[in-house]
Amino acid sequence: MHEQDILQANALDALQLLIRTPSVNPALAPEEGCSEAAIAAAVRDWLGARGVRSWTEDAGPERPNAVGEAGRGDGRTLVFCAHLDTVGTAGMAIPPFEPRLEGRRVYGRGSYDMKGSAAAIMAAMAVLTSEAPSGRVLAALVADEEYASLGAQDFVRRHPADACVLTEPSEGRLVLAHKGFVWVEITTRGRAAHGSRWDLGVSAIARMGRIISALEQFDRAQLRSRTHSMLGPASQHCARISGGSGLSTYAETCVLQVERRTLPGETSAAVLREVAEVIERAGEEAEIRSLLERPPLTCDREAEIAITVREAATAVTGSAPEEIGVGYWMDAALFAAAGIPTVNYGPAGAGAHEAVEWVDLDSVTRCAQVLVETARGFFRRTT
Repeated sequence: MHEQDILQANALDALQLLIRTPSVNPALAPEEGCSEAAIAAAVRDWLGARGVRSWTEDAGPERPNAVGEAGRGDGRTLVFCAHLDTVGTAGMAIPPFEPRLEGRRVYGRGSYDMKGSAAAIMAAMAVLTSEAPSGRVLAALVADEEYASLGAQDFVRRHPADACVLTEPSEGRLVLAHKGFVWVEITTRGRAAHGSRWDLGVSAIARMGRIISALEQFDRAQLRSRTHSMLGPASQHCARISGGSGLSTYAETCVLQVERRTLPGETSAAVLREVAEVIERAGEEAEIRSLLERPPLTCDREAEIAITVREAATAVTGSAPEEIGVGYWMDAALFAAAGIPTVNYGPAGAGAHEAVEWVDLDSVTRCAQVLVETARGFFRRTT
C-alpha cells in the first residue's frame, strides 16, 4: 500500500474509534459528561497495537492525557497536539456517538472539534514509529480543552519540547496567531431597603448600569482601535449579569461577568487596570477580580516550525498554505507560554458545538501527511 492509503485507512479507523468513545467534558455538561479515562485508554491501546510507545498521564482526578512517542529518543523533541474532550450532545440532530461515513464526510460529536485532528496525529504516529526518526515525536492527546485546559497545562509541565504543531481545524491554513482572553467579574454594592423607601435604598443594579454603559463606550472608542495585523481589534463584551432579591427591594448586590479578548502584548494585569479606570471614570466603585485568563499566541512566520510546516503543506498539497490569525483561543498559547514555538495546522469540516458535526476525511488524511512531512523536515534540519 502507498503511504497515503495507509494514512487514510488508519485515520478513518482511529476517527471512528474516537467518535464511538464518548468524551463529553463533565464541567460543561454534568448530566452527560464523563472523564477522558475511556478515550485516553482507547488511544493508548490503538497506538500500542501499531508499535507506538504509549501511555496515559493524569492531568487531574480521572482526567488523563494520552501520550505517544516515536523516534530514537535522542535529539530534539517535536509535539503534535489535539484535545480529546468534546462539548455536550443536547439538541444534536444526528446520533452523536455513531460514526457515519457519507461521501467523504465523517459525522459524529467531536468529529470536527477535534477528533479528526487527533486521528490525523494517531495515523501519523503509526507511520513515524516505523521510521524511528533521529529525534522524538510526542503525541499529546489532551484532556479538558473545552473548559480549563487541564491537559495541556499538565503536559507542558512534564514535557519540554523544541516545537509544537497544534491541529485545531483550520481548513488547511497555517495559523500563526490567535487572541487570548480574560474573564473579569465586577461586583457593585447597594443598600437593601423596601421599594417604597427611596430615601434609604441604593440600587446596586443602577450602579452597575452606569458601569456597563462606560464599558461599552470604552470598547467602541478605545479597544476597537487597538489592532493586530492578523487578528484585528481587541474587544470586550458584558456576558452575564445577576442581582436583586425581589421587585419590592432595592438590590443590595449586582454581579457582572465580562469577557475581554486580548491581543499579543496585552496582559491580564493591564486588562484589570483598564477596567478599574473605566469604573472610576464612571463615578462608581466596585470589586474586580479575574476568573480565568489565557494568553494570546503569536509565532513569527520565519520561525523554524512555521517554515517547516509551510514546506510540508506545500509538498503535500502542491501550494503554500494561507497564513492566518484567528479570534478564538486554543491550547497552542500554553505551549508557546512554556517557551515552545507553536503553530496550528488542521483539517476541514463544519459543525463545532452544533447540531450536525462532520469532518472531511480527505482533509484528515492530508493533515496526517503534513504532520509526517513536518517531522521528517524538522529532524532533517537538525542534521
